[in-house]
Amino acid sequence: MPGGEGRIVVVDYHKGNLRSVERALAEVGASVVVSDEARDVDGAAGVVLPGVGAFEDAMSQLLASGQAQSIVAAIGRGVPFLGICLGMQLLFSRGSERRDGPSSWGGEWVPGLGVLEGSVIRLESKRLKVPHVGWDQAHFSELGRACPLLADVPEGANFYFTHSYALADDVDEGIVVTRTHYARSFVSGVWSDNVFGLQFHPEKSSRAGRALLANFVSVVRG
Repeated sequence: MPGGEGRIVVVDYHKGNLRSVERALAEVGASVVVSDEARDVDGAAGVVLPGVGAFEDAMSQLLASGQAQSIVAAIGRGVPFLGICLGMQLLFSRGSERRDGPSSWGGEWVPGLGVLEGSVIRLESKRLKVPHVGWDQAHFSELGRACPLLADVPEGANFYFTHSYALADDVDEGIVVTRTHYARSFVSGVWSDNVFGLQFHPEKSSRAGRALLANFVSVVRG
């Protein structure tokens, strides 16, 4: 990636249009590139893993391309990382979302990146629609009030969600920064050292989402 010093790399795993994330980061002053090359992740100043597609398909593509290994290595070096929607879910140990047709893995679970401990399961409700699509609130934990990603973002701010799966209750409460209540109370934001994850889409979340992305750019520069 020529001239890549200081750039944020948006990881492209061939599952959808990532340009809204790229544009939103550029609008808050980031030097940003969308790439499907593992070597670009290796040289990134910050990494964003966006949320498009199903857990199993995304993991298959990330492993085949070498991006999974590069993401885990970058996180291990202390590179700031932001996972959005599925991109947050993939940070965890395992997910139950399988592809249609033959599976690459046996058993109930698909292994994730394993950066954080916990499981991803389907939202279930008899009275609310799933997928959970639209605006909903993110309620801060005590850790959330100290999280640099949430600086200047008000408690209970509304963000845009679109998902059928969410983190289960086996996630360590010590990394939870926000929760959202829909079908059940689920973790909608996490933070561990240089790793941030959001179940909602900041790139589609107006002023509050823009503030979050600006905060991430500040973390990368800091």
